[in-house]
Amino acid sequence: MDEEILEEKRPTSEQLEKEIGRIWLRNETLKAVWSAIRTLLVFAAVAVLLSIKLFPVVRVEQGSMYPTLEDGQIIILSTFGKIGKGDIIAFHYNNQVLVKRVIATEYETVDVKDDGTVYVNGAPTYESYVTEPAAGECTTELPLRLSGGKYFVMGDHRASSIDSRRAEIGAIDQSQVVGKALFRLWPLGRP
Repeated sequence: MDEEILEEKRPTSEQLEKEIGRIWLRNETLKAVWSAIRTLLVFAAVAVLLSIKLFPVVRVEQGSMYPTLEDGQIIILSTFGKIGKGDIIAFHYNNQVLVKRVIATEYETVDVKDDGTVYVNGAPTYESYVTEPAAGECTTELPLRLSGGKYFVMGDHRASSIDSRRAEIGAIDQSQVVGKALFRLWPLGRP
């Protein structure tokens, strides 16, 4: 009698094969899900490293770069390559990241006249990006000769920009630079 009860409770070979197939499918599905999660985590880590080390993302917070950049726009920076005159850079200052244009680089002499004309090495500069030249508030002693590894930066909206013309900011050291602007990410559709 006990054998009859045990016989009724034993699964058939067909039921065993079906259960083995179900367990195998579940295990393969779990393996695929974990593999996908690991792949996504690796891609996310690589994206974070790229955005921190090679291509930082910065939000423009001041109107000092108007009309080139406006408040709230997001730009992608590059941390490699040489920085030259006319490049837009982001740099650390007082626990902030400021965005300005490089006017002069190391070993050059900068002067700003009362009418807003900028002179580099004694020659006036042509700045098509400046719509309203202004001397702005200048507390830096000018003319200023830059030492090695230094940049003189100014905002494109000269009347309101707080930049190297102010003694508290002064010439920017290479160690302060986050990167130079590569392209505008947001808003889309703007040049």
